[in-house]
Amino acid sequence: MRQELMSLPKGLAEEVACNLVMVARLIDEEPEQAYAYSRIALRLASRVAAVREAAGFAAYATQKYSEALAEFRAARRMTGSVELWPVMADCERGLGRPERALTMAGEPEVQKLDKPGQVEMRLVVAGARRDMGQLDAAIVTLQSPELASNSVQPWTARLRYAYADALLAATREDEAREWFAKALEADKDGTTDASDRLAELDGVDFVDAMVEDDEVDGDAVAPRVVAEDLPEDPEFDDEGEEEDEFEGDDADLVRAADETADAEPAKAEPVKAESVTAEPVTDEPAPADTDDKGTDKDKDKGTDQGA
Repeated sequence: MRQELMSLPKGLAEEVACNLVMVARLIDEEPEQAYAYSRIALRLASRVAAVREAAGFAAYATQKYSEALAEFRAARRMTGSVELWPVMADCERGLGRPERALTMAGEPEVQKLDKPGQVEMRLVVAGARRDMGQLDAAIVTLQSPELASNSVQPWTARLRYAYADALLAATREDEAREWFAKALEADKDGTTDASDRLAELDGVDFVDAMVEDDEVDGDAVAPRVVAEDLPEDPEFDDEGEEEDEFEGDDADLVRAADETADAEPAKAEPVKAESVTAEPVTDEPAPADTDDKGTDKDKDKGTDQGA
């Protein structure tokens, strides 16, 4: 990607690179924000294949499958690579065209894929079979040497998870539980929710609880504040002051959490290359405006406004 960006003027290349970095950082947790940054990079350098590919994955993460497919096709025309073939087929599934995904699985491009690409294509085909109501065919599709292998590869957890999910859809719960456990064993990075699926099959429910009167090394630990324990409406005493049952640091944390939850999410702004340098932060308050006699003009407006 860095080599492809070298075809751009230096300043433009750095600006595009910064936006692509933001796409990579946000695509898993904040896909909509990642998509916004990808559109900025695409507007700046639409003739760079890496930018088109990044824009395709950002659109794919936000389920904009038609747009993602167009970007992947453009990237493939620029590079001639077949590595995007499986995700292109999955976009066809997302558009409600599983039969096209199956057709793509029979194209010569599949034979040019590396091992991870072939496994990904197998997952897409199994998904297409399930979309068409062919559960048994989906299960058979996933039964492969890669599934039976005891070695753990980057694709192992997802392959086992897909097989377990297909078995569960076919009401083969005992086998499904076995393969969810195998998926969890291979899922070192937590890419699947195999643990939750196992707990669901075992009838285990996870609930929040308060930890009270706990001690660590002889020091008392303050009880945790659980959302269910927060009062719905504030109560006032006879003197009109609000009664706050959460005092000290816990009260500050609760108020800060409420203010954060109510805040409107910020929209993505173009990332400039020069914005990487951090500005020094100072805790000194801004000087108050004074008149000719040195007195504060706004003293009648309160100290909060001056701060």
